[in-house]
Amino acid sequence: MTQMNWLVIYPEALLLVAACAVALVDLYVTDPKRRPTFWLTQLSLAAVAALHLAYYDGGLTFYGMQRMVVTDPMGHLLAFFATVAVMVTVAYAQPYIASRDMLKGEFFSLSMFVLLGISIMVAANNFLVVYLGLELMSLALYALVALRRDHGVSTEAAMKYFVLGALASGFLLYGLSMMYGATRSLDINEVFNAIGTGRINRTVLTFGLVFIVSGLAFKLGVVPFHMWVPDVYQGAPTAITLLIGGAPKFAAFAITIRLLVEGMLGLAVDWQQMLVVLAVASLVIGNLAAIAQTNLKRMLAYSTISQMGFMLLGMTAGVVNGNTLSAGNAYSSAMFYTVAYVLTTLGTFGLIMFLARQGFESEEITDLAGLGKRAPWIAGVMTVFMFSLAGVPPMVGFYAKLAILQALVTTNIAGYIWLAVIAVLLSLVGAFYYLRVVKVMWFDEPVGAAAHPQQSGGVSALLAINGLAVLGFGVLPGGLMAMCRDAILKALAT
Repeated sequence: MTQMNWLVIYPEALLLVAACAVALVDLYVTDPKRRPTFWLTQLSLAAVAALHLAYYDGGLTFYGMQRMVVTDPMGHLLAFFATVAVMVTVAYAQPYIASRDMLKGEFFSLSMFVLLGISIMVAANNFLVVYLGLELMSLALYALVALRRDHGVSTEAAMKYFVLGALASGFLLYGLSMMYGATRSLDINEVFNAIGTGRINRTVLTFGLVFIVSGLAFKLGVVPFHMWVPDVYQGAPTAITLLIGGAPKFAAFAITIRLLVEGMLGLAVDWQQMLVVLAVASLVIGNLAAIAQTNLKRMLAYSTISQMGFMLLGMTAGVVNGNTLSAGNAYSSAMFYTVAYVLTTLGTFGLIMFLARQGFESEEITDLAGLGKRAPWIAGVMTVFMFSLAGVPPMVGFYAKLAILQALVTTNIAGYIWLAVIAVLLSLVGAFYYLRVVKVMWFDEPVGAAAHPQQSGGVSALLAINGLAVLGFGVLPGGLMAMCRDAILKALAT
């Protein structure tokens, strides 16, 4: 754990330079399809992803910038996944936004700034750095939601997202300021040591913790801080919805680990109880509300709420009876679940964009009616994604749910076993609305305007690869799970 400065921020520095370069180069691009900007963005992101992967393979932990930034395997693995998610998002989005007069350089540069905010958050070892990354990511996303300025629904979604996002940021900032007041430090490691002394007023710590958990819950989109999710998912252009629902989930998971586990593990008894309530409420409300939805994007928004609730169950099983023996297993299961969810979400929203065309968004569930007859391979890929979200074997979603349930059951505590039972029962409720989509595609007749695939070979190939990845990581999950476990154990060791 050597003190380094520039070494720890090479990937972020490269990403910042690339984002600025993309914004400047686009000023001179005359191609209406913005191909030079697109490929420069993709090449830049590929270079950043390769750098993160190389750092992860190194397996070392460094601190820099007066210990405000940490480079460790967990941070680099999450940043690698986030970078790949943004690359896939941009690839899916290009034909979609081109047909809606949104294909501007701002989309590419702001997407890279979203990723920069994510990268800063996963590398944070200081409260101020966490907040800096959060605000950078959030401001770029607010601008992207409002990118379609002449569209009233998108503008309304951007305003709702901005107002509620500012409120949640205030919650988190207030909680962090109370932690600073109690521990006299902004450094996450020093906060951990200060809490461990046991000499700090427990009431002040718990009060600050409530605000921190509330801010994190908003970023994860869990009940009761879920109000923005359905409206923003439905109102934003589908390309931006995917950008919100994909890569930022890695940042939310990362700061949950950094703040609650690395900084406040001494308060685990308190925050685990809060997360149990958030998780169960999200599973109940997310799954029940999704059943009533007819809009596909809104249904997937409520699905996200329930999926994040399921992920939080893994975070609740890290400290049992005062010992941390199950921490590595619990947190690595939660990390694997996040990866599996984002992988499936990329394909789901990518396919919605693939089926959309000028003047037709393909957002209603009934728009998919008869897809199995018109485009059976597309319906087959969508079936894979729906089965994965529902937790049907052998998809990656099944193994992700199994890993969380195994983390709960192996605690041998009655309360956690009951949590596992509740999660299984509510997942059965959730399976209904996923399987309804499959039924509509394969057995219903088209009503009115029907979804037809775009003629885009690149997106078709990417969808096929995405579907194979969802199936492949479900059949052979060992390698990905081992990476998650190794990253979590090395993070906990420091």
